[in-house]
Amino acid sequence: MKTFATNPFPGMNPWLEAYWGDIHSALTLYARDAIDRTLPRGLQARVEEYLSIEGPIEQDRSGRRIAPDITIYDSRSSGIAVSPRGVAILEGAEPVVIQRQAEPMTLRYIEIVDMKASRRVVTAIAFVSPANKTEQGMVQYRNKQRRLLEGGVHLIEIDLLRKGEWIVAADQSCYPPSFAQPYRICVTRATAPDQSEVYRASYAFPLPSIRIPLRPTDDDIRLPLQSLLDQAYMNGRYGDSLDYDQPPEISLSDAEQMEVARMLRRDGIDQPSLET
Repeated sequence: MKTFATNPFPGMNPWLEAYWGDIHSALTLYARDAIDRTLPRGLQARVEEYLSIEGPIEQDRSGRRIAPDITIYDSRSSGIAVSPRGVAILEGAEPVVIQRQAEPMTLRYIEIVDMKASRRVVTAIAFVSPANKTEQGMVQYRNKQRRLLEGGVHLIEIDLLRKGEWIVAADQSCYPPSFAQPYRICVTRATAPDQSEVYRASYAFPLPSIRIPLRPTDDDIRLPLQSLLDQAYMNGRYGDSLDYDQPPEISLSDAEQMEVARMLRRDGIDQPSLET
C-alpha cells in the first residue's frame, strides 16, 4: 500500500469522510487559531459546544428534551422486577444484560465575539457533521441556524460531506448546479439575510479561501480552507493509514471514480478497483 505524507488531492479528500469526527475537530481548532491571528482588536474567536440528541427522546418537567440513559431488556419473560424509578432488580444472583443508549454527541462550532459589546456574537462558523444530517440532528441544526440569522449573526456553513440531506441556509433550488456538488460552502451575512454567497468546493481543485464578515466597521478576513484540511491530513498521519487501493466509504459516481483514479494514478497510485 503506497502512502502519502501529504494530501494527494488538490482539494477535499473523499477518503477522509470516514474519519470525520477527527477531521471535524481538527478543522474547527485550526480555523479558530487561523481566525484569531487575523482578527482586529476587540474580537475573539471561541469554540463553542452543543449536544446532538439522537434516538428516542422524552420530555422532562422543565421542558428540556432528554434521552433515557439505559434501556433494559431480558431474553426471558420472568425473573426481572422493575422498581418505580425504572431500575431493574434481579431476583437471582446473575446479572441481567442491558443495552446502553449512546451518549449525546458533542458538536463544536466557532463564534467570533465582540469583547467590547458585552460579548455579542458577530459571526458563527460551522463545519457540518453527519450528526447534523440525521432526522433529529437536522431539527436542532435548523433551529440553531434560524436563531443565529434572526439574531443578526453572520453565518458561515462549510459542508464537506457528500452523504446526507441538504442543510445549508441557502435553498438548494437557488444554488447554481456546479456549486451544489460535491461539497457546499455558504456565507450568509447578517446585513443581507435574504442572500447567500456560495463557493465551489471539490476534490479536483483547491478549497477556497473564503471571506469571513465581521462588524460593519471591519473589513472581511480570509479563512484558507485548503491549508487547514492539508494540515489536518498531515497532523493526523492519514498518509500512514488510508488505503487508496480500496474505494472510499462514500460511493462515487462512475465519472467521479474515473476522475479520482486518474488523479491518484498521477500521484503514483494504481487504482484499477475504482475504474469502470
